[in-house]
Amino acid sequence: MSKPHRSRVVTEGARRTPNRAMLRAVGFSDADFEKPVVGVANAHSDITPCNAGIGPLAERASVALREAGAVAQTFGTITISDGISMGTPGMRYSLVSREVIADSIETVANGQSMDGILALGGCDKNMPGAMIALARLDLPSIFVYGGTIKPGHYEGEDLTIVSAFEAVGKHAAGAIGGDELRAVEARACPGAGACGGMFTANTMSAAFEAMGMSLPYSSTMAAEDADKADSAAASGRALADAIAAGRTARHMITRKGLENAMSVVIAVGGSTNAILHLLAIADAAEVEFTLADCDAVSRRVPVLCDMKPSGRFITTELHRAGGTPQVMKILLEHDLLHGDAPTVSGRTVAEVLADVPAEPPAGQEVIRPFSRPIYRQGHLGVLHGNLAPEGAVAKLSGVAERRVRGPARPFDSEEDAFEAILGGSIRPGDVVIIRYEGPKGGPGMREMLSPTSAIIGAGLGDSVALITDGRFSGGTYGLVVGHVVPEAAVGGPLALVEDGDMVVVDGDQRTLDVELSEAELGRRRAEFEPPAPRARRGVLAKYARLVGPASEGAVTDRPDD
Repeated sequence: MSKPHRSRVVTEGARRTPNRAMLRAVGFSDADFEKPVVGVANAHSDITPCNAGIGPLAERASVALREAGAVAQTFGTITISDGISMGTPGMRYSLVSREVIADSIETVANGQSMDGILALGGCDKNMPGAMIALARLDLPSIFVYGGTIKPGHYEGEDLTIVSAFEAVGKHAAGAIGGDELRAVEARACPGAGACGGMFTANTMSAAFEAMGMSLPYSSTMAAEDADKADSAAASGRALADAIAAGRTARHMITRKGLENAMSVVIAVGGSTNAILHLLAIADAAEVEFTLADCDAVSRRVPVLCDMKPSGRFITTELHRAGGTPQVMKILLEHDLLHGDAPTVSGRTVAEVLADVPAEPPAGQEVIRPFSRPIYRQGHLGVLHGNLAPEGAVAKLSGVAERRVRGPARPFDSEEDAFEAILGGSIRPGDVVIIRYEGPKGGPGMREMLSPTSAIIGAGLGDSVALITDGRFSGGTYGLVVGHVVPEAAVGGPLALVEDGDMVVVDGDQRTLDVELSEAELGRRRAEFEPPAPRARRGVLAKYARLVGPASEGAVTDRPDD
């Protein structure tokens, strides 16, 4: 530690003796009362492979903190496995868990007057949930990613969890038999770590590294490799230094930091969920950052990485090609990154990247050079129109046509749409609409990986568009539009669409419309009656009452106007 630090735990308030007495019972010595107390927010769980390796990382980080002159106190927080809950009613709890996680970390950190937070996460929602908490608290903080999973293998191909979802669609279409379906399922996830493509967890880890809230190279390490544990220890040492220097989370979570994060999300071909989560993190940090800002970044930043789900490679291969720092250096060289933005290490982004080559390594195709991108503009776009007056988020990667006009096939739940796809009633050219799955209507804004994977598996990926007020997994690709605002449950235009209405999705023009007159929309709106809430008590009902629109991050703690 570069300068003395007296813990808030024992200096706040006049009655220090009871504090000391209770802390002695958990191992504090006299000397520890003069040290900063760091909360280690440990999301370890064997509910999901994403978090199954986090416990040892928390211990390595705690040891490093103690060696650096701090006191580490570990506490747990929850996780929901998106992959396991996908396609079930349990998925309604996924986005809700982001808020529960943020609230729990904030509650412990402030309730125990902690001096810093080291947060560890591995699955889709404990990552942004932790970062929202760090932004609210504005303490010296660092995020440690649990790491990515290694690929499964079958018939000479790398497998990810999305391989299993797509195999269901192929099986339903008669393209594969039951034995092959079971073989893919048994091999898709070989060990600990988050889903291996550039899905939501790996997207958010790359974003956090770009934001300066995680150490270099940490976002693409495999969960089971030794360098991941070494990075956790280095993170503990970096946090101890940040506490001594007074470097807090909002030093990094700034407009520049968020723009850097969004730029990397685009460059690596990341998940639509990143937009929702970055908006929520910005809100927690009280930084002005909007859907329009996300779209502006996407229009100027190319996609440089050929990553699954729409590309060929997985995150362990990205790591071998140079990881997030290599992608960031290419962007920096072309003025698409703020080099003066600070990082948790105390160095600027440009200083962190000083020794990284300006060009990606030769002989690999994972990271393309700037002169030969996958796409010259970003794969994520913000659409507006009479179906999305307040915005929607489109994923445009891996599609043959960025403009689709077709008859609407509306469904009032994910389950109804999924059964229609598996039953063969969706035809080329259809525009599938899944509504009443938004933050309030779901409630919980479920991800639609099962329907989109079934569409891909049925061979309809290039000919069917899907629109929803729900979300998409980072494993989704094809022409999909989500986060439609206003959502159907509050009378948004999706609720007014009828079977056969012509819908136009235009990714280039950034528009989303139904070919109906304002008079006809007005007539249908006057007849609209909202459905009964799906949840009347418990956490889902509470979430539905509090949650804001997806266009503002779907957060639950906005101040009253």
